[in-house]
Amino acid sequence: MEHIIHLSKDKKFKKILELQDPFVLTKRKNVYLHLCNSIMSQQLSTKVADVFHRRFLALYKTNKPSAAEIAGTPFEILRGIGLSNAKANYVLNVSNFFIEEKTTDSLLYKMSNQEVIEYLTQIKGVGQWTAEMILMFTLGREDVFAVDDLGIQQAMCKLYKIDASDKKTMKEEMLSVSKKWSPYRTYACRYLWGWKDNEPKS
Repeated sequence: MEHIIHLSKDKKFKKILELQDPFVLTKRKNVYLHLCNSIMSQQLSTKVADVFHRRFLALYKTNKPSAAEIAGTPFEILRGIGLSNAKANYVLNVSNFFIEEKTTDSLLYKMSNQEVIEYLTQIKGVGQWTAEMILMFTLGREDVFAVDDLGIQQAMCKLYKIDASDKKTMKEEMLSVSKKWSPYRTYACRYLWGWKDNEPKS
């Protein structure tokens, strides 16, 4: 796999690569649905997020409700599965945006990374981080770097001995290190998350 060969040139990174199975990036359909799921998963553990996702899908007849079906879901029903007021509103915002703008998967796939970020962050409740997650794990873009992700920050500070006390300087150093990973920075993020989640706590 080309990304393994490229990322292994970084000797420190090679050590965490050797601890994990190769990651395969996939492209997915129904972007609006993944966007709703990403919003529901924010600031939750994977385990808790999975519970919310199952409850959400159980509201509909199929595992792939349309944007119109989601938009037609009463606010109280979304609150009833445990979503906060804000998250329930954001899920409805996403669905209504996709309907009103006639947004299709093919339209998003044709956009550049920056265009996707600018387009999706028009939706109230969708920030830079959420748009980056969609680029990575729904649109399958190989070279996205989530510099604002807390897990990535913690993993890189530990692996590269970066001082986290000054956030601005920390991010500049992270971006500098990440340049050598291009054009496979999405994979790098995925391995950093995997390493952090399984690294013994010191």
